[in-house]
Amino acid sequence: MTSTTPNTAPAVAAMPAYTRPQKVTQPRVLRSEWTKLRTQPSTFWALLATMILITGFGIGYSLLREARPPHGAAVASFDPAAVSLSGVLLAQIAAGVLGVLLVTSEYATGLIRTTLAAVPRRLPVLWGKAVLAAAATLAVSLPAAFAAFLAGQSILARQHLSVGLSQPGVARAVTGTALYLAVAALLGLGLGALLRSTAGAIAALFGVLFAVQLVAGFLPGNWADDVGKYVPATAGQAVTTVHPDYASSLPPWTGLGVFCLYAAALLGLAALRMRRGDV
Repeated sequence: MTSTTPNTAPAVAAMPAYTRPQKVTQPRVLRSEWTKLRTQPSTFWALLATMILITGFGIGYSLLREARPPHGAAVASFDPAAVSLSGVLLAQIAAGVLGVLLVTSEYATGLIRTTLAAVPRRLPVLWGKAVLAAAATLAVSLPAAFAAFLAGQSILARQHLSVGLSQPGVARAVTGTALYLAVAALLGLGLGALLRSTAGAIAALFGVLFAVQLVAGFLPGNWADDVGKYVPATAGQAVTTVHPDYASSLPPWTGLGVFCLYAAALLGLAALRMRRGDV
């Protein structure tokens, strides 16, 4: 007695196009992740907070420095661009939280099981979230950084302290602010995918961005500068500074590269954990 395996190809071909099984591809995963991002209230508020912190804090600090301008020798070391872009110090938290929420919100609700069942290879989900986290943060923070810079310089110009975009290092610092925040979002995403807990990932984010920097500052002698320039936040923020101090800071693009390596390492560890197969 022989058994035959039914040929299901004709049946699948006869199905309406919208009911046929769809091949999982990275563009389709990206489209799915984009739907999640734009329909999730928490990501909207994180992006809005990023934009407000960049512009609001930058303009507010520019008004403060206009009221209290530098005098004497302090004028030579005054950095007008850094004043206008000072909001990055707070905006990095909102950008990092955005990355965390993109992944931990799914683990909190259990939606991650549906997502991974639809994408059995798993890693395209992580890469899709990474692309959207960086792109969304960049899309919001780049115009916000330019707005903060232009508004801040118009305020400082009343005290004749402003600089223009055409001056060396200024345009790089403005665009570097947006790039730094995009990588901060990837850092948060990596922590969220690795720890799978919103509270735990946000606490770890604060540790990576602030606590490591503080600990490095307590190192003895020249170690504070030599080691401190390689910690994540200090390394990444070198690209946001017009005239970095090379005694305590890496060159701008080198520093951003080191910051990217930290984010890549966390994403790599998250990918290894995701590939293990546990939800």
